[in-house]
Amino acid sequence: MGRLREQVVGNAQHREKFRPAFAHDASACIAGRKHAKPGRLKPDRIAFMTLRSRTPRPIDHLVLPVSELGIARDRLTALGFTVARDARHPFGTENCCVFLADGSYLEPLGIANREECEEAARAGNVFVARDQAFRFRRGLEGFSGIAMATGDAREDDRRYVAAGLSGGEMLEFSRDMLMPDGSSATGSFRLAFAADQRSPDFFFFASQRILPLPADRASLEAHENGVVALAEVVLSEQNPTDFQYLVQEAADERAVEALSFGMSVETPRGRITVLNDAGLEGFYGLAPEATDRGLKGRAVVFKVSSLSACRRLLAGRGIEFSERDERLLVPAAPGQGVLFVFGE
Repeated sequence: MGRLREQVVGNAQHREKFRPAFAHDASACIAGRKHAKPGRLKPDRIAFMTLRSRTPRPIDHLVLPVSELGIARDRLTALGFTVARDARHPFGTENCCVFLADGSYLEPLGIANREECEEAARAGNVFVARDQAFRFRRGLEGFSGIAMATGDAREDDRRYVAAGLSGGEMLEFSRDMLMPDGSSATGSFRLAFAADQRSPDFFFFASQRILPLPADRASLEAHENGVVALAEVVLSEQNPTDFQYLVQEAADERAVEALSFGMSVETPRGRITVLNDAGLEGFYGLAPEATDRGLKGRAVVFKVSSLSACRRLLAGRGIEFSERDERLLVPAAPGQGVLFVFGE
């Protein structure tokens, strides 16, 4: 533990040394960089903090609690996504996933049987317990967690424990999935959880596909809105670097892009960005929430093959959206708990 403490203290000193001064608000920064590439935070001064090389974990999927799967399905379909058939977990929750061509997916998560969920949570099921806590504190819909892909969840669990960031006992389970052609397949998973007790509304976990679901999901990965990949996930916190180590450990990546209004960690599949209130308002027009401290899931950014085609689809279906920095911003709505952003 002595070595770990020395490393943490050293990192904190390093962070203070290179933290950029917040000379302008986020809106002013953006105004001065009209031609910056959308989806990338490009402040005037950036510091890169790298301790040592690791094996970065790609984003596997996003956990998006919803009040009802039917409402989520209708909303996501209206947005131009292809939604898989409903699937049920053996501990009372259910989902209707949206699979993307880059290998990531969205997991709208519903409650199939409340009694089963409560029993699982009491028995130590961290996944269900976290979902129940989120719904109690934040409401029935939102963005509660990020799963990182891994080939060895047990090793990730050991790493989380050593870093003092374990979110609880590992979880193994299997579930069935109905394919578009009517056939069924079974997937088995092993999960290891990473969390910070100061952040009860958001968590990370490593997801190992012991028995993967069929790799050929081409029909499920084709979307009318032209989405081809997950570009970025956006979290919020008053002082983003307070949770630097949690994000780094979850992604197994020590390189951090430090910004005057937040920080970002690049993964092999998608970027994880944590912004303060000024950054959220400047980049996404999101007003600060009158809430307590800790990470909060605020937005999902998608890459589309054609922004103009996506714009036409949304407009043709009467979907409310705004445009900012050559991106389309769709505000949260029933079945879509957070802001969705579409850009090339």
